[in-house]
Amino acid sequence: MQENAGRQAPETKATTDAGVGPAFEEFMAAFEAFKEVNDARLGEIERRSAADPVTEEKLARIDRALDAQKERLDRITLKGARPALGGGAERTAGASSEHKQAFETYVRAGATDGLKAIEAKAMSIGSGADGGYLVPSEIETEINKRLAAISPIRGIATVRTVSSGTYKRPFMTAGPAVGWAAETASRSQTNAPTLAELSFPAAEIYAMPAATQALLDDAAVNIEQWIAEEVEAAFATQEGTAFVTGDGTNKPKGFLGYTNVAEGSWSWGSVGHLVTGAAGALPSTDASDVLIDLVYTLKGRYRQNATWVMNRKSQGAVRKLKDADGNYIWAPPATADSKASLMGFPVAESEDMPDIAANAYAIAFGDFRAGYVVVDRAGVSVLRDPYSAKPYVLFYTVKRVGGGIQDFDAIKLLKFAAS
Repeated sequence: MQENAGRQAPETKATTDAGVGPAFEEFMAAFEAFKEVNDARLGEIERRSAADPVTEEKLARIDRALDAQKERLDRITLKGARPALGGGAERTAGASSEHKQAFETYVRAGATDGLKAIEAKAMSIGSGADGGYLVPSEIETEINKRLAAISPIRGIATVRTVSSGTYKRPFMTAGPAVGWAAETASRSQTNAPTLAELSFPAAEIYAMPAATQALLDDAAVNIEQWIAEEVEAAFATQEGTAFVTGDGTNKPKGFLGYTNVAEGSWSWGSVGHLVTGAAGALPSTDASDVLIDLVYTLKGRYRQNATWVMNRKSQGAVRKLKDADGNYIWAPPATADSKASLMGFPVAESEDMPDIAANAYAIAFGDFRAGYVVVDRAGVSVLRDPYSAKPYVLFYTVKRVGGGIQDFDAIKLLKFAAS
């Protein structure tokens, strides 16, 4: 019965049309079916050193159903979590209201006089080299909130907003020496701290949503909402990839873009990793031990706030694992809007993480709040282009984003390699 529920889950219309509750119930039913069949598979391996191909196929089918259920549940939860734009008496007063009205007139009809006057008052020029006109602060704030909700790394990293093109900060790589002394004893001079300057330039990320003039002329259409919805997915996809694998050239530098070294040879400026001992796979016996080892490569102050980062396929691999007491180390989310956990630590799904393969760094673990910083330069600009794609109107929307590792001791990787 449970197996049947898991197998049919991706085709259940209630998942897309009903609320979060039914979708979450179907997800949990699929997970129970998964555990039942996986227990049978493990029993077959223990008895015969190999699982029945029929059992393997059945488990793979339910695993796909479980992933599909979780993906749909995430979409439903995200839709409910998106903040509303527009409206509210608190947003309709003073300069903010003037900017919003001028911006809406520009988007709908292309009139620039109002925005030029506002930016002249602010002694700034938003057109020309800056690529359009700055959106009202409310739209920028809501775009950033939406990105935090759907961009997995942004959601767990530190986010800094700056007014300049580059965010710089000193970081203490080695603290001052300290010691004990009696009350009247002499004190030897301590060593000075070792500081490194970290620099995170903000690069341009852009999207070009298109609209018909009929849509723009429709007074019932919330222009703010439309722009935010059109650019959020494009921005989240581009920056999400950069935060993981970016090379730092005209984009953020991803945490997989730095030099990776064996944990025993770790030094500041590189990211430490452990190997699984098997090329492109977890160990064939006691597979969960390597994950435990990865957890304890982190110092205690990072471990208590740590998060796993992996893609959905990698989750499918660790979902099958049990600890020495026979308990599954992966647990489904306790509520529809929470995250799955692995050995008690939350799991952030990032489809930009590589699949499990030979020499792939497919799993990361760390305190990303301490380890990775996302830099937003204040200001989102829009340039209206009614000419390039007639009869459509393009809106060249630009945001400036940077990012990189700020504490190399806070993030560790698992390399799927023999050595």
